[in-house]
Amino acid sequence: MDISLTHRLSFKQASLTVLVAFILGTLLSLIQVSLDYANEDASIDREIHSLLEISHNPAARISYNIDAELAQELVLGLLQSPAVMRAEIIDNSGLVLASVGRPPARNRYRIFSDFLFGERRQFEDQLFVSHAPNESLGVLRLEVDTFAFGNDFLRRALLTLVTGFARSLLLSLILLVLFYAMLTKPLVGIIHALSDRDPRRDFAPLPCPAGHDLDEIGTLVSVTNQQLINTHREISQRREAEDRLTQYLGELENIVSARTAELKATNARLIQSNRELEQARSTALEMAQARASFLANMSHEIRTPLNGLLGMLELTLDGSLDAEQRQQLAIAHDSGKVLVDLLNDILDLSKFEAGQLELESIPFDLGALAEDTANLLSQNAGPKVELTCLIDPNLPAQVLGDPTRVRQVISNLLSNALKFTRAGRVDLRVAPSAKGVRILVSDTGIGIPEDAHQRIFQPFLQAGAGITRQFGGTGLGLALTRRLCEAMQGQLQLESREGVGSQFSAELPLPQHTPPLSWPPLHGLVAAFCATGSGLAEQLQSWLPSWGLQFQRLDESASADAIEADLLICANPERLRALRRERQVPLLLVSAYGAFIPSALASELAPLEQLARPLARHALHRALQRLLRQLAATAEPSHAELQQPTRQQARVLLVEDNPVNQMVAKAMLSKLGCEVAVAAHGGEAIGYLEQHPVDLVLMDCNMPVMDGYEATRRIRQSGRWPDLPVIALTANALPDERERCQAAGMNDYLAKPFRREDLANLLDSWLPLTSEP
Repeated sequence: MDISLTHRLSFKQASLTVLVAFILGTLLSLIQVSLDYANEDASIDREIHSLLEISHNPAARISYNIDAELAQELVLGLLQSPAVMRAEIIDNSGLVLASVGRPPARNRYRIFSDFLFGERRQFEDQLFVSHAPNESLGVLRLEVDTFAFGNDFLRRALLTLVTGFARSLLLSLILLVLFYAMLTKPLVGIIHALSDRDPRRDFAPLPCPAGHDLDEIGTLVSVTNQQLINTHREISQRREAEDRLTQYLGELENIVSARTAELKATNARLIQSNRELEQARSTALEMAQARASFLANMSHEIRTPLNGLLGMLELTLDGSLDAEQRQQLAIAHDSGKVLVDLLNDILDLSKFEAGQLELESIPFDLGALAEDTANLLSQNAGPKVELTCLIDPNLPAQVLGDPTRVRQVISNLLSNALKFTRAGRVDLRVAPSAKGVRILVSDTGIGIPEDAHQRIFQPFLQAGAGITRQFGGTGLGLALTRRLCEAMQGQLQLESREGVGSQFSAELPLPQHTPPLSWPPLHGLVAAFCATGSGLAEQLQSWLPSWGLQFQRLDESASADAIEADLLICANPERLRALRRERQVPLLLVSAYGAFIPSALASELAPLEQLARPLARHALHRALQRLLRQLAATAEPSHAELQQPTRQQARVLLVEDNPVNQMVAKAMLSKLGCEVAVAAHGGEAIGYLEQHPVDLVLMDCNMPVMDGYEATRRIRQSGRWPDLPVIALTANALPDERERCQAAGMNDYLAKPFRREDLANLLDSWLPLTSEP
């Protein structure tokens, strides 16, 4: 391996050393030249002043004697000096006694001398005699050319610099040879020794150059030899490891071959398992479809006779019956509605499991919905149970959400509370909260053991076997309620102690749609005879002051003589006669439906009104408003009259194959003021439409000969009745039924069994009362 001269370490070290020495030598030479320059500069002045001192006395005598000839000889003598260019003697009167001069010398290096010492210098010496030093006899003036002195200085400076450079060059050569011999040569020898050997086989130690055993080169050789030993040892270990690795690879190949065979067998089994899983999936899908079809069929098969049953019972209840018959039929009608609710719970639970539950987001009156639900369930309350519906005055008039699902939540919680409460209170509270609204149902029933708090939310499970035996039930209500709350992004919480009671709290994110109701103000003092801890007292205390009334609660046995109230509220019918004897003010009786007093007695006690528990805000406000104005109870239209609006003679075509359902629907429509025609299937309905005009079609979906879907499609495709409303009547309550009806061209959807109120609302939507014939 050859290394160029400029890359050798010896050359670099010699170059660096010479450079430093050259710089130092140059600096020293410059210092020496500078000192010489200063000395030469001062020497010029010294020599000229010496010349003037020598010439002073002769020049003074010449000036004194005014001898021009001697003066001329003196200045010519001064001109003999190489540095003097001009010499003049001038007397004290300014007369030039003698003056001589010559041109300056010409030389190419003169510019350097003139730069350093100046081109010329002038000197003057005042002439006087020694015995009269203060009397001036004249002036001796000399003009000096500095080149005579500068030329000598330049030669000396050049010699100094040249000798310094020569010394530096000689030093560099000497150092280069020394460094090569002491450093480069042994290093190159080591490099050649390393490059000429095979690093994988030759690990013999390197020889140390002579004379370098103890210096850096010897240390380098020792370290290199140690590295060679370590490398040899490491290569030996790697070779042994490679041999072992080769052996392991051979073993691994055998293992991989065995594992590959196992994997192939496993893969074959997985493929078979996947086939079985795919077959199981297909079977599960078919079972799910069969289950959905089964639910649809069962819903249709159960709802169809239920519609006839409930419809006939409702029609019969509208007729003339004695008290016992009416009570028996009412019980049968309520039992049918319980059966419908149970069927709805089962179907809703199936929708949850199938992920098919859909939620609406429409504005509705949550307070009125809660009051209506409590009113419907009040018949389930025992004789010793007070059901109270407490609506917060700050509750928004309307919220956004799914009223059907919210009604289910309230209905299930209330039904559960009423079922397990034999005596005491059941309270339904609805109030706004930070997250929306809070629906709270509390009771004083049997309570729930702590270990059963989670179990009761599982489908078909209750707190214990004894509960099922004693109170019955399917265990679906609470499970469905929790799932409904979670589906609406809310939560259901439970607080209960066994033997004390339970409290269910449903927090639902129902945003406000319209602000709280603004009630017409009322004026006066109202006194109520009720127990301290009763729900009626809490209701009146919450509502009456917000309506502008003064409220006073009295014990049930208190006397009314000393009370200056404008209106008295009583919860005990037996006290009415006594209160009327004591005070002649309007009376309001708040009791269960079964505790209402007869009409004859009510007339005797007039002015008096009766309201059923649980109280509703609108009903209470209207009753208070009428009584405070001392109007007769008959001045306002009755509840039955309000539910029977005057309706035009609408022509309705009922398409229904079931005779019982035909009778039920026809009777309901007739009572609603409609003219009804009946068709047994879709083909017969199309034939009737071609012969007679109708205002609305109620179309059953599942019928023989031609079902309702096909009949509706043909009606729409014909183009003859583009604006004719076709309403689906179906007992299928599954979520895809509404979409199926809309796809066939139907305008709306009414599920069986339906009530007369549902049918009336539907007719009001599609047959407005303003279209009188």
